[in-house]
Amino acid sequence: MVTDAEEVSPTASSSELEQEDDDDDCYLSDQEDDALEESVLQVLEDERDEDCHWSSTSVITKESLLAAQREDLRKVMELLGLREHHARTLLIHYRWDVERIFELLDQKGRDRLFSEAGIPLQPANNAGSPSSTEVTCNVCYDDVLFSDASKMDCGHNYCNECWTGYFIVKINEGQSRRIKCMAPKCNTICDEAIVRKLVNAKRPDIAERFERFLLESYIEDNDTVKWCPSTPHCGNAIRVKGDIHCEVECTCGRQFCFNCSSEAHSPCSCVMWELWIKKCRDESETVNWITVNTKPCPKCHKPVEKNGGCNLVACICGQAFCWLCGGATGRDHTWSSISGHSCGRFTEDQSKKTEQARRNLYRYMHYHNRYKAHTDSLKQEAKLKGDIQGKISISENKDSKIKDYSWVINGLNRLFRSRRVLSYSYPFAFYMFGDEIFKDEMTPDERELKQNLFEDQQQQLEFNVERLSGFLEREFQNFTDDEVMDTMKHVINLSNVVDRLCKQMYQCIENDLLYPLRTPHNIAPYKSKGLDRASELNVCWDSSEQGLQSMKYSQDEHKSQPGFSGSSILGRRQPGSSSNNNGRPHKRERNDAHGGAALFDLNVPAEVADKI
Repeated sequence: MVTDAEEVSPTASSSELEQEDDDDDCYLSDQEDDALEESVLQVLEDERDEDCHWSSTSVITKESLLAAQREDLRKVMELLGLREHHARTLLIHYRWDVERIFELLDQKGRDRLFSEAGIPLQPANNAGSPSSTEVTCNVCYDDVLFSDASKMDCGHNYCNECWTGYFIVKINEGQSRRIKCMAPKCNTICDEAIVRKLVNAKRPDIAERFERFLLESYIEDNDTVKWCPSTPHCGNAIRVKGDIHCEVECTCGRQFCFNCSSEAHSPCSCVMWELWIKKCRDESETVNWITVNTKPCPKCHKPVEKNGGCNLVACICGQAFCWLCGGATGRDHTWSSISGHSCGRFTEDQSKKTEQARRNLYRYMHYHNRYKAHTDSLKQEAKLKGDIQGKISISENKDSKIKDYSWVINGLNRLFRSRRVLSYSYPFAFYMFGDEIFKDEMTPDERELKQNLFEDQQQQLEFNVERLSGFLEREFQNFTDDEVMDTMKHVINLSNVVDRLCKQMYQCIENDLLYPLRTPHNIAPYKSKGLDRASELNVCWDSSEQGLQSMKYSQDEHKSQPGFSGSSILGRRQPGSSSNNNGRPHKRERNDAHGGAALFDLNVPAEVADKI
C-alpha cells in the first residue's frame, strides 16, 4: 500500500559546524547532506524533460497542405537539381522522407537512387525540330502528326489518344500517383504535366481527381503524416517528428494513437488493442459461454441449456438426450438412471475442452469487468467538472482566506489521466500474461514473476486513484479553512503519488515486460500533463511572386517546454525516431523515486473533453 507522499523540503540545520582538533575544515552533518542530495536530485529531475517526451506534432490543414508539400519538393529540387515532377516521383517512392533520401544518396549514389524511383538517368531531349512531320504510334499503329504525339523522359513516343486512354484507366484504378510509361519493361514515371494536359482536354473531372491524388499523396504516402480520424472529419492531418509510437491530439479535440489511428489506448500496444476490441465486439465470448453452459442436441444440433435437476433433457425438437454425455436416449427414466442407457465412461478430451473454455471465459470476464468498471468510473467522474466549478465559485465568494482553488482542477485532470491508464492496463495484462501473443516468449515461472510484479503496481495505482477520487468528491465548499487545507494537502499529495505510480508502471512495462521479448511491441509514452495538442502549421505567402516563398512552423507551445527538439526536416533524426530503433521496443531510463511531477496545465482525455 502506498501512503500519502509527504512534501520534501531541505531543512536548514541549526547546529554549528564542527571543528576537529586544530583543522579548520568544515563538514556537513548527515541531515544536511541528505537534504542537499534531495535538493540536487529534485533540480535535476525538474530540468530534465519527461523521459517519454520524444515527439513534436503539428496540424496540417487544407490551406497548409499544398504549402507543406511544396516545401519538401523545394528542398529536394534545390539540393538534387531536379524538376518538380521528378522530385515528387522521388519523394513518393521514398514516402516523403527527405532525410532518408539524403541518407540513401550517400549510400547508393545518384544513379541508383533515381533508377529505383523510376526517374530516367538521362532524360530524352524533346527540343529541336522533328525530322518527319508524322510519327507511328506503336500502340495503335496509326500515323499521326508529330504535334499529336507526346514523348516521355524515357524517350518513348505514342499518340495522344493512346496516352489519354491509358492515363484515364490508371487514374480510375487509383494509380495516379505513380503512372508508369506504357512501353514494356519501362519503369519510368510519366511526366505529370503531360498527364494533366491530356486528361484535362478530354475528362476535366478525372484531371481534377488526378490533382487531388497528387496533393493528398503527401498524407497517403507519408509515414509521418496521417489524417485525423475524427467523425465527422475535421479535414486536418497530423504530422509527427520523432517517435511515431505516440498519442496525439488534433486541434479539433480528437485524441488518437498516431501509429494505428484508433483511440488513445496506452499502455496497450496497437496489436493488443486491436485484438481486445475485436474480442469485445465479436461473438467469441458468447461461443465460450455456450460451450460452458449448454450442450448440443444430438438431432437438430441446437444448443440446449439445462433448467432442472434431472439429467434427462428434452430439446424443443422433441429429442431426449442425456445431459452427462449428450447421447440420444428414450424418455423412460428415473431420478437415478435412464432406461437402456449408461454413460459411466470418462471422456477426457471433452472434459478438458469444456474446462479450458470455462477457464478462458472466467479469465476474460475478470479483466473485462475491471476494464469496464474503470471506464464507467471515468465517465461518471467527467460529470465532476461542472460540479467542481460550482463548488469553486461558492468557495471563492465566501469569507475565507483561501482564494486559489486551482489544485482542485489540477487534481481532477490528474484523476482523468490516471484513471484512463488504469482502465487500459487491464487489456494489457490480459494479453501480456496470456497465451494469445507471448505464449512461447516466457517460461511459466517468468510469467508468474512478471505478473506479480505488474499486478502489485496496478493495485497500488488503483488504491490511490480511488482515494484521489474520494477526496475530489468531497463537499469542500462547506468546509472550514482548516478542513479545506487538509483536503488540499491530500489532493496535491495523491496527485503526485498517482503520477509517480503511472510512471513506474510504464517503466515496468517498457523495461521489464516488453523490452526482453523477441516480438517487438511499442507503447505510447506516458505524459504527466496529458497529451500535447498539436500546433497549427502556419504558412507565410509572398503575394509578389508566384508560388511558395517561405514557410514558418509555429512551434511556440512546444519550444516553451524543456527538452523540446526542433522539427527542421534537414536536421538529424530524433533519438526516438522509428527508423533507428530497428523494430525493437523502447527501453527508457528509469526515473528516480525522488522525481516530482508537474501539477498544472493538465489536459483532459478526449472522452471527457467532449462532454465538458
